Amino acid sequence: MRLRRKRYRDPGTLPDLWQPVEGPALPDDSTVHLVLDLALRVGEVQLASGAGAADATATVMAVADAYGLPRTEVDVTFTSITVSCHRGTEAAPITALRVVRSRGLDYTRLAALENLIRRITENDTRPADAYAELDKITKQPHPYPRWVATLAWAGMAGAVAFLVGGGPLLALAAALVTAVIDRVGRLLNRRALPFFFQQVVGGALATAAAMVMYATDALPAVRPSLLVATGIVVLLSGLSLVGAVQDAITGYNVTAAGRLMEIALLTAGLITGIALTLRAAVQFGVRSSLTDPLPPLISDVPVQFLAGAATSAFFALAAYAPLNALPIAAAAGAVGTGTYGLLVLTGTNVITCSAVAATVVGFGGAVISRRLRTPPLVVAVAGMVPLLPGWTTYRGLYQLTIERDGGGLSTLVLAAGTALALASGVVLGEFLARPVRSGLSRLERRLAGPRLSGPLRPAKRRVE
Repeated sequence: MRLRRKRYRDPGTLPDLWQPVEGPALPDDSTVHLVLDLALRVGEVQLASGAGAADATATVMAVADAYGLPRTEVDVTFTSITVSCHRGTEAAPITALRVVRSRGLDYTRLAALENLIRRITENDTRPADAYAELDKITKQPHPYPRWVATLAWAGMAGAVAFLVGGGPLLALAAALVTAVIDRVGRLLNRRALPFFFQQVVGGALATAAAMVMYATDALPAVRPSLLVATGIVVLLSGLSLVGAVQDAITGYNVTAAGRLMEIALLTAGLITGIALTLRAAVQFGVRSSLTDPLPPLISDVPVQFLAGAATSAFFALAAYAPLNALPIAAAAGAVGTGTYGLLVLTGTNVITCSAVAATVVGFGGAVISRRLRTPPLVVAVAGMVPLLPGWTTYRGLYQLTIERDGGGLSTLVLAAGTALALASGVVLGEFLARPVRSGLSRLERRLAGPRLSGPLRPAKRRVE
């Protein structure tokens, strides 16, 4: 509405038609601040665990809405979360900010958080009690000792060795090398060394161990290329590639750019460590060969099925997943590798095989994870890990650094395309599972019948 000077001579006078907009009925200010801080800390734990920005945003808004703050705006970036509570035009909004400073894998903490969020949205927990429980969740130590995680990483490397066609000797060598890499990485982490240099050291250790075994002929039956490939898969498994692709697809471009930059930097560190070690080996006269190509599929399909299941289960254990989630992770890995192997037998290209297998994993994980009280992220990431292109990455690096072959660049592009196909397939599977999951929920409510007291879902209450 345009104001006329003749009618409103005083610039500070407002038209008679204007009325202040009243905000929603809110609790007292202390409760509002408590709820906002609770919602921010919940979103922080999710982002630190690798969840997508869309999931963190929806969770923050759901927690605020459950405690009587219906009009909230949430802004999520790669390193911070901002939430603002609207209180009308006569009162200033209440805004809070929290910075995500540390990231790590602890799926037991994530599962406990999922349970807390479920009880919050069902109005079963008061704000103060929920805040105290969240504080307990975030401060509790890992459920397993660190040496258990080291053994799990070693077991994962051994399973990957069987997955790429190796035997017991390769599995044992890969497990020992991976255990050393994990312990060295923990030592460097205590020294606060940036993760880029930790990846450089990890890639260099994996490649150096392979070259030493090849030069000394300690294990003549072990192919150095496969030994390095297992190390690459282990070092790449902790990267939040699924969250990055999910952020890009759902429109959170700033967060996606930050995640992809971190992934690219850590991958570059891994590549740097491998390339420097390969060049140093050539200078010392150690030159391995890649003339023997990697078999596209293990001849014994049941072995591949079991190796994929073991890889995912060990990864979940290394990421401190609850014990009841390990069989689910193993099933996801078995389904993913089994689907991939069957498609390869039909002559389908690698990227398509990876995308379809990841879609199946994402779809199945999204449907069953909620009912089994397991975070969907555990199923999605664990099921994708056995298909990571470790050997393809190593082959491309070898072609570029040792053979001086420009074809290595196309091999690295194939590895990157495979990784993106895996992440996008998981996200697509979760998207396709939404209507199925909603339909199953409605069917369960119909079969359960009406409750004797109150509606099916308790009404949201105002927190006093």
